[in-house]
This record gives sequence, structure tokens and C-alpha cells, in this order.
Amino acid sequence: MRNFGERLRSAMDQYGPLCVGIDPHPGLLHSWGLEDNVEGVRRFSLTVIEALEGVAAMCKPQVALYERFGSAGFAVLEETLAAARAAGVLSLADAKRGDIGSTMAAYATAWLDDNSPLASDAVTLSPYLGYESLRPAVDLARSTGRGVFVLGLTSNPEGPSVQHVGGEQSVAKSIIEQVAAENADAADLGHVGLVVGATIGDAVKTLGIDLVASKAPLLTPGLGAQGATAADIAAAFEQSYAQVLGTSSRDILKVGPEVSALRKKAEQVRNELIDAR
Repeated sequence: MRNFGERLRSAMDQYGPLCVGIDPHPGLLHSWGLEDNVEGVRRFSLTVIEALEGVAAMCKPQVALYERFGSAGFAVLEETLAAARAAGVLSLADAKRGDIGSTMAAYATAWLDDNSPLASDAVTLSPYLGYESLRPAVDLARSTGRGVFVLGLTSNPEGPSVQHVGGEQSVAKSIIEQVAAENADAADLGHVGLVVGATIGDAVKTLGIDLVASKAPLLTPGLGAQGATAADIAAAFEQSYAQVLGTSSRDILKVGPEVSALRKKAEQVRNELIDAR
């Protein structure tokens, strides 16, 4: 399997730099006329995948919204990931895993091993037990041609209380510099991505962070429902905008349940991201 960064760049070039969250919240399910149960989540998820084929580079199932139904929910997640593979849409399991030692190795196996029923093209990770605690997942992703997205600068109001600590030598800067070292041998995008919120304002400049040097694919939650536009992201990310995988969930999902409406909205958001270059 090719390096994840190469596969992602190819998908972004072919289908556009858009990642669509698959977030089967109870409110969204009800607005689609679906019950908040396993079958509702299944129908929701497979409809979104159908709409995204040939339109978006990646989909991002929110693992917690499947996990709430236990083993039956994970079975639907497995089916959703399989449907994404069949549709040629890369998958990012939004699991935000982070632990140490053998436990982290087990999480890595669950999401990144070829033989796992939950194997995804990439998984989100939390580095706040120390970046090196993620080593089992980072190394397994490299060996299997998959990727990881490490939380770097998130847009939730609580994030700066941890991520900005240290000012010019902040926690976030340290994490991003370690990601840069991981991706140093990449010609373009590396296999270790970063989650950098679309609504973080001038934090990148204030903290002296060089996102271009990271060679990281940049997942930018906050496009649409949280207020950020493609133009806002382009202005904030400047030279690193070529690395951006614009991420939208509710703003696209709210127009369902018709596949044609979902596809049309996803195409609109994708085109706005392209035009902002």
C-alpha cells in the first residue's frame, strides 16, 4: 500500500480537499425522519457514503456516536467503513485514542491493522500523555500505508488551557515540531496529520508555529456550522492552505436525507475550498 500522505494527496487532487463528518446525532437522525437506534444510524451512515462517492476525499465517522449502541453500533461502523472503501472514499475514524504501552498498541491494532474489522485509512489521536506515547500507532500506520491525525490546536474553548501553555515554547508547538520530525522524509504530505481547528484565529502566528514545515495533512474542523468559511481558512492558514483538508459535518448533513441534496451541498463546500486557493 502507498504512503498515506501520497494516497490522501491523490484523493484531494481527484475529488477535492473535503472531509465530511458522519455524525449520527439523535437530532440529525430525527430531522431525517429516522429513529435514534442502530438501524437509524445504519441508514444515515450508508446514505452519507453514497452521497460522497466521487465528491469528497475523505469521510470521518464519529466513533462515539456508534459506540453508544455497544457491539451493534460497532457492527454498523464496520459496515460504514467497508462501504467507504467500496466507494473509493478514504475513511478517518474519529476516535481520539491516546494511552500508553500495550494499551496504545491495542488501539493501534484496532484501527490501523490490516486484519482488523475496524481498520480505517486513518485515526485521530490525542497526544496529551506525551507524543511518544503514540509511537505504536504512528509506526503501525507507516507500515500499513495508513495515517494518524494528532490533536494539535483545537478550537474548543478549553483547548488553550493546555495547548497554549508555554507561550512561544507551547505544548502545541512541541507536538507539531515532533510531527514535523516524523514527516521529514515525505516529499509532500506525511503519514502523520494534525487536527487544527478552523476557528483558532491567530494562534498559529502567536505561538510561532510553522505548519508548512510539518508536512502534515491539516484536518480543520469548524467549517460551516461553527462559523468558518473556506475564505477564512485560506486567510488563517496562508502558505499551509495546500495541506488543508477542510472538514464539515452538520452544515452538509442537515440537508439530508436525500442523496441528491447531500451531494449538491458537499459539491458546493468542496468547490468553495478549491476556489479559496
